[in-house]
This record gives sequence, C-alpha cells and structure tokens, in this order.
Amino acid sequence: MVNTFPDRREDLALTSFFLRSGPPAEWRVADSPVAYEQAVETMEKRAAEIAAGHESELVWLLEHPPLYTSGTSAKTVDLIDARFPVFATGRGGQFTYHGPGQRVVYLMLDLKRRRPDVRAYVASLEEFTIRTLAAFNVRGERRENRVGVWVARPEKGPACEDKIGAIGVRLKRWVSLHGISINVEPDLTHFSGIVPCGVADPRYGVTSLVDLGLPVTMDDVDIALKQAFADIFGPAKAAADKLAV
Repeated sequence: MVNTFPDRREDLALTSFFLRSGPPAEWRVADSPVAYEQAVETMEKRAAEIAAGHESELVWLLEHPPLYTSGTSAKTVDLIDARFPVFATGRGGQFTYHGPGQRVVYLMLDLKRRRPDVRAYVASLEEFTIRTLAAFNVRGERRENRVGVWVARPEKGPACEDKIGAIGVRLKRWVSLHGISINVEPDLTHFSGIVPCGVADPRYGVTSLVDLGLPVTMDDVDIALKQAFADIFGPAKAAADKLAV
C-alpha cells in the first residue's frame, strides 16, 4: 500500500509511460450523486478484483453530496468549520472538498501491468487534468510545492493563483484508487470550511470553469476527460451494465 505523494519535479516525459496494450479500461458515469462511503467500498472491491485478475480496469466519473475528506497528511487545524460530513481516507494529501458541480474521477488502474512508478503516475494524473482543461482554453499548471493543477489569476493581484483541479492517490497491490477532481460549477463558498490541501497563503484560492467565465456543462467536461484519458492512458470503453453501488 502506498499513501503518499512522491517527489513532484516537473517531468513531462513521465506522462507518456503507460502501456496501452491489453483490454481497454471500463468507463462509467454515475447518473446521480454517490455517497462517499459507498464510493470507497466500491473502489476497494473493484481494486481487489483487478489485482486478482478477475476484473478490468475502471474509470468512474461521479459527483458527491457536499463533504470534506482528510488525507494522510491532513492537519486538524486545517478543518475550520465542519459544516459537512468529514471522512478520513487513505489517499495522500490533506483536506479537500467534494460536492455537486465538481467532477470527481476515480481511476482503478493496474500499475503493475502498466508501470509501477508512483511519481510517474501522479505526473500523469496532473497531465490528464491539464489536457482536459486545455479543451476549454484554460491553461492549467503544475507547481513544485503545491499538489494539484492551478490557473494564474493576475486580475486578483501579483502572483495570485487559484486551484481548479485536485489529486489524491492511494495504491493497493499496485492498483490505483481515488484520482482527480475538477471544479466545473461547485459552490466555491463550501471550500471555506477547510484550508484546501493545506495551502493557507491568501494569494492562492479556489476557482472553477464557470467562475472563470466559461459556460461549461458536466457533459462537456466528460467528453474532454475521455479524450485526455485516451491520449495518456489508452482507450476506454463505455460499460454495458450498471455499476453496483
């Protein structure tokens, strides 16, 4: 089990490392909000089946009801106002928010088959997010000392940036759990109950595609996500049946 973020030196060469042989990953989109505990239970079960060779890889797109999660590096002082349920999770990182209007992408990928390299996998998730944003002419960027994907906001002041995409990773038997989230149109005031990802500097806030002035729908984002996934990780196929949750 790996519950950490590795050295994150910007190295785009790492993002082209995934083998694309083997069956396509299964692609599923939840049609209603999924409770966090149910999502974790489903991920854990699927990851175990993938590791045992009984199931295909899965990319699961969903939204959660409003909630906060704490990663393995979370600090109690960063929970300012527990206005929503708080869930401890085995992923790396600190506190984050999930809720309606945010696209959460859980990836259950067999890194042992593809490439067992945590640092490269995190870099690939960053690139996955950046390419998705690029479909809407948004320039997402990495930061050496801040996990996630950021956009420059010079109109807010010198060196101001906002986070638009979060990343959290956990591995079990070299199968990935958790993944990324992209703010499409969440209620940004909900982030004020935490110090998002432990970044307290007032120059660094949180934004969304709609907050940036882009009238983007969740369906638009899903199309961009699927193309970006194919570019980096290989093809995915739509599921033929409903995922048991």
